[in-house]
Amino acid sequence: MRPSDKIRVLIIDDSATVRQTLAAVLESDPQIEVIGVASDPFVAAKRISEEIPDVITLDVEMPRMDGITFLRKLMAQRPIPVVMCSSLTEAGSETLLQALEAGAVDIILKPKVGVADHLTESRIRICDAVKAAAGARLKGSKRLIPQLPRPLHEPEKKLTADAMLPPPKGVQAMARTTESVVCVGASTGGTEALRVLLEALPPDSPGMVIVQHMPEKFTASFARRLDSLCAVEVKEAEDGDTVRRGRVLIAPGNKHTLLERSGARYYVSVKDGPLVSRHRPSVDVLFRSGARSAGSNAVGVIMTGMGDDGARGLEEMKQAGAYTIAQDEATSVVFGMPKEAIARGCVDRIAPLPSLAPEVLRAANR
Repeated sequence: MRPSDKIRVLIIDDSATVRQTLAAVLESDPQIEVIGVASDPFVAAKRISEEIPDVITLDVEMPRMDGITFLRKLMAQRPIPVVMCSSLTEAGSETLLQALEAGAVDIILKPKVGVADHLTESRIRICDAVKAAAGARLKGSKRLIPQLPRPLHEPEKKLTADAMLPPPKGVQAMARTTESVVCVGASTGGTEALRVLLEALPPDSPGMVIVQHMPEKFTASFARRLDSLCAVEVKEAEDGDTVRRGRVLIAPGNKHTLLERSGARYYVSVKDGPLVSRHRPSVDVLFRSGARSAGSNAVGVIMTGMGDDGARGLEEMKQAGAYTIAQDEATSVVFGMPKEAIARGCVDRIAPLPSLAPEVLRAANR
């Protein structure tokens, strides 16, 4: 795909309403073109044989063949970036975990009722997910990664972490102690990258708080899945949870999560609030709170993801004395977030995904 080309999208969904609304939402972005729609995977397969899209949006529940089966066949035969589009329930989130493990790049949600209104209100999130998918590195794929031009202007106001808490300037964090706390931010491609990171940690690892951009309800299933695989305890963060050695807290979807301090005890505050850097939870909010509450006791890690959420916050952590690490380009599904942080000159160490866990442990024990 040439740099000047639009991202070509194929929509696969058995609902005519969703197909029509999603097409209108995507084509409202000047960088995206919908090349076709399909009511099920068999119709989609015929369409793909005629023209290969850059990105596919794929429903889970469809007639003749479910979306997960189609996704696995697609990834085995001809990898194309896929964004899952599904109604999310507590049970459905387990299915979407399977989709991410099967190779889906991201997830966008549709409610059981009011689909058209919801998709329209989520326009920015949907378009960003498709753009991130277009730039994703897929296993077994040799397709070129498009370099999208930056938009000439931002049509919607983009809030900073100021909307949630004041900057760390002039705030003195606790002096260096024997305990460290790790703050991690990730987005597109992060679910599998976090699994690799956390599976490599020993049970007595420093306390960790993670923001992974994902939908509400999905984070609870994600945390349970990781907890079953890892030596450390992994749970969805609840307001007031203690950050302690051997525990990893995952920020709940649709809530901001902040690191707080009371004496020598670190804990999290889970709050409502506006979108920050177009996200809730926001990595910038977590990182700023880490700069304010932990300072040089903190380690900041920014991982795969599109956009710049977390870059400003990591810079604030660095200025407060934290050690900062970024995932490298070669192992990032999307290099946007680490790239923005590196460009700010606030990264102490750039490391491939398999080396992140040792780097985190080394930094925490420095």
